[in-house]
Amino acid sequence: MDFIERIDVLSKRIPQIANSLQTEEATKNALFMPFLHTVLGYDVFNPSEVVPEFTADTIGKKGEKVDYALIKEGEVQILIECKKYNEKLSIKHASQLFRYFSVTNARLAILTNGTEYQFYTDLDAPNKMDEKPFLILDLENIDEHLIPEVKKLTKNSFDVNSIVSAAGELKYLSQIKRIISEQFKEPEEEFIRFFASRAYDGVLTPKVKHQFAEITHKALRQFLNDSINERLKSAIGNDKPTDENKNLIDTPIPSNDEKIKVVTTEEEIDGFNVIKAILRQKIEVNRIIARDTQSYFGILLDDNNRKPLCRLHFNAKQKYLGLVDENKNETRHPINSVDDIFNFSEQLLSTVAYYE
Repeated sequence: MDFIERIDVLSKRIPQIANSLQTEEATKNALFMPFLHTVLGYDVFNPSEVVPEFTADTIGKKGEKVDYALIKEGEVQILIECKKYNEKLSIKHASQLFRYFSVTNARLAILTNGTEYQFYTDLDAPNKMDEKPFLILDLENIDEHLIPEVKKLTKNSFDVNSIVSAAGELKYLSQIKRIISEQFKEPEEEFIRFFASRAYDGVLTPKVKHQFAEITHKALRQFLNDSINERLKSAIGNDKPTDENKNLIDTPIPSNDEKIKVVTTEEEIDGFNVIKAILRQKIEVNRIIARDTQSYFGILLDDNNRKPLCRLHFNAKQKYLGLVDENKNETRHPINSVDDIFNFSEQLLSTVAYYE
C-alpha cells in the first residue's frame, strides 16, 4: 500500500472502534500506535526508535514524562503527547511538551487525540515550542493537500530541516484558510465593512450594515459555488465521448417483446461528469463507463458489471446517489442537486480501491 492508502485504512477503522475508546491508553493502543507503526513506519517495539514515557529533567519538574519520544541517530527528534479519543485538544494539554522542547534537541512535537494530530515546531523563537501548530491532520476529515507534508515525517523520509523549512508557510497557510472558512460561514463585522465600504458609496448606517451582512454572506456562497463549477468545467473540458471512448450509452435495451429506448437526461450527464471529475484523481477517465437503464444510470469501472462504482437515481422528484460497499451492496443517499455529489468524494474514491 502507498502512503495515502495506509492513512485511509486507519481512517476507516476509527468509526468501527470509536465507542470502545474510553481511556487514553485505549486510544494509544488502537489509534496512535498503528499511526506510528503502519503509517509513519516506526518500529514501536524498538526502544532505540520509540521511547514510551520519555523522561528528561526540567526545571522544577524533575521526573516529569511525555508519552513518547521518537529517536533518530541517538537524538530525540519528535516529542509526542497523546490524549483520549475525542478529547478537544488545546494548548493546556501541551505544557509538558513546552517544557521538554527547551531541554532536548527536538525540533518537532505532536499533540494528538488519536484522530487529530497537531504538529508543532519552533518558528517564533529558537528552542521554544510555538503556541500554534504549523500543521493539523484530521484522520476523520483528511485534507489530501497535507499528505505530502505528513509523509516527510515517515521513518524513511524523515528530514527535520526540510520539515521545519516548510513549516512557516504551512502554519500561516492553514491559519488563513481557517479564517477564510470562518468568514464564509459567518462573516465578522470588520469583514463585512471591508466589502461594504468598497461597494456602497453612502453612509454605513446600522441598517445598511445589517443589509450588507446578508449580502456578503450570500455573495461568498455564490462565489464558492461559481468556483466549484469553473473547476469542474476545467476538469472535464476534454473528457467528452469520442468514437474511441463512448462512455455514455444511449442505445435500445430489450424489454419483453420489444426494445425500449433509454433516454439519458442532461442531469444524468452532468452527474456522470461530476463522478469523472472526482475519480480522475485515482484512475484514468476512460476507464469510467456509464450504462443507462430504465431504472437508474449506472457507472462502472472498465465497463465491467462486477465493478460498479455508483448509480444515479434521477428519474423521480427526489434524486439519489447510490454508493456501493465492498460487498457490492448499494446504499442510496438523497441529494438535492448534482453538485451535492461532491460531498461524497471520499466514499467514491474508496470504492475504486475495492477493485484495484
